[in-house]
Amino acid sequence: MSSREKFEYQVELDLIVHSLYSHKRVFLRELVSNASDALDKLRFLSVAEPSMLEDSSELEIHIKPDSDNRTITI
Repeated sequence: MSSREKFEYQVELDLIVHSLYSHKRVFLRELVSNASDALDKLRFLSVAEPSMLEDSSELEIHIKPDSDNRTITI
């Protein structure tokens, strides 16, 4: 990802956060909740179609804080 793409993505994300959510914490909680719902749906669908998971039996959400850069990577 180029620095321009990262900047554009950050600007779009800031607009979404500020226009839809009153607090960044609420946005972060919603983002993680939506990711969890997506993983639950994939687990459910994989019961009928096991190939959907292929080799990934462990579905996880990783959250990595970087206090030096004041970022969170999900």
